Amino acid sequence: MRVTLHQRILSDVEHRILSGAWPPGYRIPSENELAQQYQCARMTINKAMTQLAKAGYIERRRRAGSFVLQPHAQSAVLEIHDIKTEVAALGQAYGYELIEWHRRRGDVIGRGRLELSDSAELIDVTCLHRAGSVPFCLEERLINLDAVSEAEQADFTRESPGAWLLRKVPWNVAEHTISAVGAGAATAHHLGIHEGAPCLAVERRTWNADHVVTLVRLTYPGDRHELVARFSPTGRQTSSPRLT
Repeated sequence: MRVTLHQRILSDVEHRILSGAWPPGYRIPSENELAQQYQCARMTINKAMTQLAKAGYIERRRRAGSFVLQPHAQSAVLEIHDIKTEVAALGQAYGYELIEWHRRRGDVIGRGRLELSDSAELIDVTCLHRAGSVPFCLEERLINLDAVSEAEQADFTRESPGAWLLRKVPWNVAEHTISAVGAGAATAHHLGIHEGAPCLAVERRTWNADHVVTLVRLTYPGDRHELVARFSPTGRQTSSPRLT
């Protein structure tokens, strides 16, 4: 099947954006420059740029030019996904960094939320997920060692605690609490945003049988993420991450 020039231009620009060659904020060459590069009419370039803008890849600014947009992610409210899957849905390279890990006794709040005894211990772990070179999500997690003692030996420098738990520990009940928050100093530093910037926070408790396995807080920059739930009139609930 013969590929038209319009399709080739679309494919070339999409590839440069999704590969990270043109990162978010990058100023795309002007329509005149692209027309010279592809040896075509400016109208052909304009048509391709309009289509890319409608698809959410670029932003066109009057008199300033066209710029690559930060990919806008959606994730499911009613399911538990590995964050790596959310990043893959954007066509971005996934990155992960362990920020902090330690074992400690639960404080009053931690014991209450994890339903722990006074003597129970837990793993407290903080890590950062990236989409390409851009911070995507800050994960702050408590893991109940009474429910999953092998977590103490897990290597969270190589695999995120969320991915490890999904792979190792079955769950039967999950509870989500979703809120809009302003980024504190530490969160802003890790996510590369201004202190006080709006964020979307998802707090989740997960049970295995009668034990709370983990309590996690996932914080996303508010202008890059939204949550989606899909359900039917029968009450059957389904959801999945989608790229906008």
